[in-house]
Amino acid sequence: MLLDVWTIPLLLAGAAFAAGVLNAVAGGGSFLTLPALVFAGVPPIMANATSALAVSPGYLGSTLGFRDELRRVPPRRLQREMAIAALGGVAGACLLLVTPAKVFSVIVPWLLLFATALFAAGPSLARRAQRSTLDLDRWREPGLLLVAIYGGYFNGGLGILLMALYAVTGESHIHTANALKNLNSLVLSWLSVAAFVLAGAIAWREGLLMMVAATVGGFLGARWARRLPAQAVRWGVIVTGLVMSLVFFTRNS
Repeated sequence: MLLDVWTIPLLLAGAAFAAGVLNAVAGGGSFLTLPALVFAGVPPIMANATSALAVSPGYLGSTLGFRDELRRVPPRRLQREMAIAALGGVAGACLLLVTPAKVFSVIVPWLLLFATALFAAGPSLARRAQRSTLDLDRWREPGLLLVAIYGGYFNGGLGILLMALYAVTGESHIHTANALKNLNSLVLSWLSVAAFVLAGAIAWREGLLMMVAATVGGFLGARWARRLPAQAVRWGVIVTGLVMSLVFFTRNS
């Protein structure tokens, strides 16, 4: 059933607002923004690019919140990691842009399911990684490149992958890992969005509306984060991801 002209803006704004809240509290906002855009009639690849635009402002606020931690990281390391994140973000965006629309439509439910599983397993992966005695520090930068390519291609689960990468490769301070996760997410996200803009892959009318709604949701979500039960929020994200995956599998059948 086609959505009427009044329902579409409400759907997109509501999804983006909720995504902003989710990203501020626990992550997983892409589980809402991407499906909403597809349901509103935006082609899947353009929907993915526009979804990345919609949630991108939140990364700046998250990065600024960890300014003190970032100041303690050697500048040369920050510069190298930001360069790698930028390269990976652009590479992932370019990979998305050359993916045939029909192929991406088939991939979307699998990506949503993978991101949901990653979100569900995130705490367990982090604990296991922190207990690991392997010296994997030398694999941090190659791993960051791969994760950045994934993030440029499909944003879902990016933060969990980055946190797991830093835990496995020896970053023992959780706040430092979180700071680096936010900074590199900001860099690769904004560079991938820039590539989407240059390629004309953004649905601007929908994207700008969602950016505003997601920013408001993120601001309020940061205030609500301390009041909401973390476990309940996590289960809400997981259920949402599973439902969206099922919906997309059904659409493709």
